[in-house]
Amino acid sequence: MKIEDLSLLMLNAVNTGVANAVAESGAISSLISKADAYRLYGRSNVDRWLTEQLISPLTVPGKSSKKFLDRTKLDSVAAASNRHTYLPVADRKL
Repeated sequence: MKIEDLSLLMLNAVNTGVANAVAESGAISSLISKADAYRLYGRSNVDRWLTEQLISPLTVPGKSSKKFLDRTKLDSVAAASNRHTYLPVADRKL
């Protein structure tokens, strides 16, 4: 196993552990607004995941027509996406 693979596994384990601890403590809601998801993961990523039906919007009774996303599902889809390893356009060598 390469060191890069091991470091990615360790990073995923840490992120999962932290997410579980925060969820158990109730410090963060299990639902996230679509606008907050855009800020955390990028609009293009969230829209692509919605288009591919990897995540689906939820409505909460009494909250008008505002759409929410399941934070746990969103985090797992984001962790499975390998796009975080890509270089931003500004950093790419042309």
